[in-house]
Amino acid sequence: MSEGKKYRRVLLKLSGEALAGNKKTGLDYSVITPICAAIKKCAEAGVQMGIVVGGGNFWRGRSSGAMDRTRADHIGMLATTMNALAVADVLESMGIVVRVQTAISMPQVAEPYIRNKAMRHFEKGRVVIFGCGTGNPFFSTDTASTLRAAEIEADIVLKATMVDGVYDKDPNKYPDAVKFDRLTFNDIIVKNLQVMDSTAATMCKDNNLPILVFDLSDPENIYRACMGESVGTIVVPE
Repeated sequence: MSEGKKYRRVLLKLSGEALAGNKKTGLDYSVITPICAAIKKCAEAGVQMGIVVGGGNFWRGRSSGAMDRTRADHIGMLATTMNALAVADVLESMGIVVRVQTAISMPQVAEPYIRNKAMRHFEKGRVVIFGCGTGNPFFSTDTASTLRAAEIEADIVLKATMVDGVYDKDPNKYPDAVKFDRLTFNDIIVKNLQVMDSTAATMCKDNNLPILVFDLSDPENIYRACMGESVGTIVVPE
């Protein structure tokens, strides 16, 4: 896609940890506000924005191994809903119309996830934030992102991370790490690159969904990505 040409509809994946900033846990509004400002800019440019938020800033229970996996994942789903509501609140304060939809029914808090209703929201120019992952344990929010992207017929999955793309090894540990500008899904498998979990990557491959991995430390990259600019690493079908 050429520079300056925007995507019609995108699925933006935000990690929960990113919303905590340097605090590492909870919510840091000095971080969330500029992220939401960039999302607002995209929406006002005519890009239909679907968002999936992780929950790692509130809950990392799975890594402890001390709790039943299903219950730990259910708690994580509730954590994503807290983040979805927080992001929605900031966007609404900026004048953006937002709907939060959750894969687990909690009608006093948010709409249930209904694909056709989400599509209608997009047609009306609303931002839709999807909470509770897929609604099932054993599936990550990366997988939820690719599932929702396929369902809403998004043009691309935008994976906002804390690094500026995909490298052959951890750039924080190895100064000679090499960044890739463009990869295929087969490259990810052959090179064992940690772009997202294998279930999510397979879903993107099977549905011809490209993934753009980019650095969220500059929230303006969200807008640049939506405008089709070359930021980060793009992963494409063969």
